Parts: sequence; structure tokens; C-alpha cells
Amino acid sequence: MRQNDGIMNTREKILEAVLKNQPATTALPDISVFKGDNTDLTQKYIDIFKTIGGDAFLVEDIAAIKKLINENFDTGKRIVTTLPELSDSFELISAEADPHSYENIELAIIKAHFSVAENGAVWLTEGVMGQRIIPYICQHLAVIVNAENIVPSLHEAYEIIGAGEYGFGAFIGGPSKTADIEQALVLGAHGPLTMTVFILK
Repeated sequence: MRQNDGIMNTREKILEAVLKNQPATTALPDISVFKGDNTDLTQKYIDIFKTIGGDAFLVEDIAAIKKLINENFDTGKRIVTTLPELSDSFELISAEADPHSYENIELAIIKAHFSVAENGAVWLTEGVMGQRIIPYICQHLAVIVNAENIVPSLHEAYEIIGAGEYGFGAFIGGPSKTADIEQALVLGAHGPLTMTVFILK
């Protein structure tokens, strides 16, 4: 007991010393100079996203998205979605289902919270993924984002997610790829072969 008391006493002393030696608080630096340009964000996003290997379409409504999916993907294979408005055409993802049951997804269609014009990334949390594995296990990934939810840069993006409440989230930018194999770009290295973004007006 005395040995344990000594350990506890030492720990308390160390923690007390750390608390006494905290640096003075200072204001965070002004980073407004790094914020991006808000003009023509939709076109900027499309241009950047295409340079990183993705496809992007500006669409009027959900019906236009369904039409493009039928034209560009194999609808004879398994297509899943988290959007109830697409459940009449595609399988609705269940958060309660065994994640292993989604091993054969051809296309997953989910909606992003927002996207980033400067690098083409979309921000997804587990709340919109249906299940965490969905954006990574599918052969092809399609993401819907509202045009008004495109931010210029990651500085604005981090301001948004810093105030959010989520257990798991990720920026996903373009199809999975690697360029470290004999200096050749390989798509679908450890995730979706393709990524498509539908920008909803």
C-alpha cells in the first residue's frame, strides 16, 4: 500500500507541476488571407475534380442523376444508396446490416455535406455514409453535393467541420489511386475505380 501511495503521490506531483507550467494563452492567428475566392465555385470544382481523375456533372434534379447513372453504370449489378429519393430505383443502405454483406457493391450513391473547390474533395461523415465501409468497398462511388455547399478552400472546410459533431469523417478526393508503382498512375489501388460527383443546382 505504501508503494502504491508513493506512486500516486509522484504522479500527482508531476501533474501539478505540468499544470503550473502552462504557457500563456495567445489569440489564434488571423488566417483570412488564406481563404479562397468565392467566384464561380461550381466550375472551379468541376475543373479541379476532372484533373484528379473524377467525373463531375452539373444537374438540375434527382431525375437527371438517375438518367446519368443508367447511362454510365451497369445497372444490372448491385447499386446502393443512402438517399430515400433514389430508393425506388436502387437498394437503400441499412445501417443495421452486416458490413460484410456489402462486399459486392458495383456503385454506391451518397450525399456529401459539402465539397472543396481547391482540391476536389468531398466531406463525408458516417451519418451520410450509411456505413463507414461504403465509400471504400464499392467498385464505383457517386457523390451528390448541392451547388451552394461548395467552399473555396480547406480553410473554410476546416472552419465548418471544427464546429461539427461526428464520430468518423473523411475528405475523399477522386477515385482511389497510387503513383508509386514504377512511376505509373494506377486507379482503383485500394478503393473505388471511379468517382463521380453530381452537383445539384
